[in-house]
Amino acid sequence: MDGYSEHERARRVPEPAKRAQPPATVARTGFERDRARVLHSSALRRLAATTQVVAAGEADFPRTRLTHSLEVAQIGREIGAALGCDADVVDAAGLAHDLGHPPFGHNGEAALDVVARPCGGFEGNAQTLRVLTRLEAKVLDPDGGPAGLNLTRAVLDATVKYPWPRRPGTRKFGVYADDLAAFGWLRSGAPDGRRCLEAQVMDWADDVAYSVHDVEDGVHARHVRLGALDRAAVCALAADLYSTESAGDLATVLDELLALPALRDLAGYDGTRGARVALKRATSELTGRFASAAVAATRAVAGAGPLTRYAADLAVPRRVAAECALLKAVAARYVMGRTDIASIQTRQRDLLTELAALLADRAPDALDPDLRPDWLAAPDDAARLRVVVDQVATLTDLSAPARHAALSVAR
Repeated sequence: MDGYSEHERARRVPEPAKRAQPPATVARTGFERDRARVLHSSALRRLAATTQVVAAGEADFPRTRLTHSLEVAQIGREIGAALGCDADVVDAAGLAHDLGHPPFGHNGEAALDVVARPCGGFEGNAQTLRVLTRLEAKVLDPDGGPAGLNLTRAVLDATVKYPWPRRPGTRKFGVYADDLAAFGWLRSGAPDGRRCLEAQVMDWADDVAYSVHDVEDGVHARHVRLGALDRAAVCALAADLYSTESAGDLATVLDELLALPALRDLAGYDGTRGARVALKRATSELTGRFASAAVAATRAVAGAGPLTRYAADLAVPRRVAAECALLKAVAARYVMGRTDIASIQTRQRDLLTELAALLADRAPDALDPDLRPDWLAAPDDAARLRVVVDQVATLTDLSAPARHAALSVAR
């Protein structure tokens, strides 16, 4: 009736009834339980100390990966509900989408991809699937092995942005070779290489949150001055990294975007109460603009009925996609591309590389207790390296330097 079959509600590992459950309880759907499992996971909590754009701990106002994930979940929930998706499926996917990100955000991801080359590389989205199906302790399989959070098939599928393994010419991928069994199970019945509607909604919610909120943080931190942008550079960067439109076409879009009253009011942002109100108003208006445009465009193509799973694809108007890409480019140039960041990022990559080497040299004793059995059971060096990479990826911007310092002193 709601567009989700028993196949899509299934869990990979059967679970016994709860032993401490009172006779009369509030009934919850499987999807509501999945959302709760992600929300209460240690993997989600660690994102509170993991970089979004402005580094965690650098200031009180900027977002972390945790607050970003909460915002993605909320935006995705509203878009999904408007289209007829189960709101808890999209919400859970939004909460889970960044669980695989390592310390120092995308910079750490790049460092670990180099470290992990002998075992297939590192990718935050593939690591997210690994966290959900293996690393996060919630359920064991019948043989006593890890089954992660044991989420339903529909929710797991909604977390998969890139439903394919690593392949030549593809920078993004969603599963390591080691996790293909779980991937095959969750993708059973799904069209090859196609994302479900809920995953598309989550991905667009991520883009909306990333583009709008990261610029908000940059404006408040005075890294972004909307009245003094190098517009040609922003358009060139957007065309190179985030959009299929030409820099020339994007220039017109940027001029019109900055002329919107919400952004025009921020040209002289000074941090006063009135300015902060204007900044928050701009954030709200842009988020609503991007979310509602996708809902309207999708409805125009797919009709008015409830849309779930593979019944439709999310439609995002070209103009709105271009506006989103331009905001991403603003954040990339003026926040992530700051001249004072380059030397910090180099030190961060070196630290993670050295930490992985220290852990590999001291394994299994230097690993967390729950990872030691994986290292001992690993059949070869590549599999042992994957466990070491898992260990590094579970750390935060704060705990990674602390672990590195502790291991360095103990040499």
